Amino acid sequence: MRRGYRDRADDSLLTLLGDLPELVRNLVTAEVEAAKAWVRRTAKDGLFGSLWFIITLFLLFWAIPVLLAFGIIGLSSWWPAWVAALAVFGFLLLGAVIFALLGLMRFRKIVKRKNPAQAVATDVRLVKEAGNDEF
Repeated sequence: MRRGYRDRADDSLLTLLGDLPELVRNLVTAEVEAAKAWVRRTAKDGLFGSLWFIITLFLLFWAIPVLLAFGIIGLSSWWPAWVAALAVFGFLLLGAVIFALLGLMRFRKIVKRKNPAQAVATDVRLVKEAGNDEF
């Protein structure tokens, strides 16, 4: 709904000042409504984007066994099927160990990193100690 605009050039200063609270309230209301609409649109887009990623992960989850079967069948043309399956299993096990070690190293970095909350607590403690020393 579009409001009609009128020329306010001839209005007195007191009239304009009197209308100021309503204008500010209208502006704040419009900004809040615009923010709500933005949040709704962003949440909807985020929901659908997440849904597409979940569908992608589901398809990839089922594509991995197909790829592994392809590898076993391909290797079974040179080796017996049980050796091919064992080789693919060993490859997967080796990959799992490597990625687990990489993840463990990354988590150890996190544990060693100084927490900002700890730094704030240290600062507060130092300020309290400095305040107690003055008296």
